[in-house]
Amino acid sequence: MRDLRRQALESGKTVSRKARSKQASPASSQPNSAPSSRAASRSRAVSGANSDDEENGNLSDETSFSTNSIDELLSGDAPDPVTDAWRADLADRIQELIDRKRSSVQGREKCLATYVRVLTAQYAEEDIRGKEAELVVAFLKSIKAESSERETILAMKALAMTVVTSPSDLIYEAVCGPLKRVISDSASISSKTAAVHCLGTCTFFGGASDDEILENMAYLLEIVASDGAFIEAQDEAGPVVAALEEWGSLSTLIDDLADESEEVAEYFVEQLSSSDPGVQIAAGENIALLYEKSYRSLAEDDGATELNEDDVISDPDDIPGVSKLVKNYDAYRRTDVLKDTLSDLASTSTRRLSKKEQKSLRTNFADILDSVEYPTHGPRYQNAINQDTGKRYGSRMAVRIHKEGVMKIDKWWKLHRLQALRRVLQSGFVTHYETNPVVFESLPYGFLTPF
Repeated sequence: MRDLRRQALESGKTVSRKARSKQASPASSQPNSAPSSRAASRSRAVSGANSDDEENGNLSDETSFSTNSIDELLSGDAPDPVTDAWRADLADRIQELIDRKRSSVQGREKCLATYVRVLTAQYAEEDIRGKEAELVVAFLKSIKAESSERETILAMKALAMTVVTSPSDLIYEAVCGPLKRVISDSASISSKTAAVHCLGTCTFFGGASDDEILENMAYLLEIVASDGAFIEAQDEAGPVVAALEEWGSLSTLIDDLADESEEVAEYFVEQLSSSDPGVQIAAGENIALLYEKSYRSLAEDDGATELNEDDVISDPDDIPGVSKLVKNYDAYRRTDVLKDTLSDLASTSTRRLSKKEQKSLRTNFADILDSVEYPTHGPRYQNAINQDTGKRYGSRMAVRIHKEGVMKIDKWWKLHRLQALRRVLQSGFVTHYETNPVVFESLPYGFLTPF
């Protein structure tokens, strides 16, 4: 059995199919190209999958697969408290989910909501150990039946929480087909969106092979390139944003995207003209990640190779131990045109968007533009000089982890993994970071600094 926790930790997991094909057989023909570009999403906002939950006032974590903003992402709010009897309550709910005898839709919704709420607030690996297979079967029954939108989404959230709590190499194979059927065939846009996120989580933690990871990245790219038409969701923002986000998360497992970068970047650049801010930001963050991945640390043996000085980037503060970076390949050939587009988005001013949306676009695209121009700069990079150290502040994005300190998010791949974990764990992220090895090893302790 593969060590999934180690898999989650490694930022470079495998190389793309094109790169492997080139290494194995240089003269062979290239695989079929990705689908032709479509017009960028002119998407309308989709009502959230948790709208009914928000009216009830206390179930947003149970059905939500999103974080509304970077500020919310970094807040580290504690989950809603559960009673001291949570173990007994969880055991009862597990038995109820597995039995399903004479259960009603409303009863299953309530049971699933409790299961998700407890697993969000507590690290319950010992409590579900040995029951994962039966639980997955129960969740799939709800997912396949689609008796109600709420039950379907709750079952997918329960499935995602289960695989993050207790990874198994067997989960992905069991759930991939049913999740893709929901993505393609469901009449509910909210269910499609949740299924895309659940598929991404199960691919990351559920035992998908290298080829299966790459296949799902191509599948997600089809959704993006077609503006959702590939899954019968034309111009719907929710599934397109989800596909962009999950593509970014899975790409942190890929070491080499040299042969795909140009083509993939073109699809993301097209989405920058979407009318939906969520689509634009998700596409922009993937572009920043592509530029970051196009550079590598300058190795000692590179001295024997003649390098173009323009391709070598030094740390501006020449910090000891921080190696120079050298460009491996061009992430996107039309960088100058891209910079103009990003600059326009970083100064967005339009009555079409709310002040909050405009601020979010300006802040995010200022970061993305900075990283495209200077790939050593991560999210929220500041050139201002710290008077105490005489050095630049650098990336100032950080997550507070209770009394332990703060986790610096100074690379785009770290931000993508943080966002993926927060989409699943919601307010339980900090609790799981401290107690759940799967979460901890995805963003390990080496990134934590004291207050």
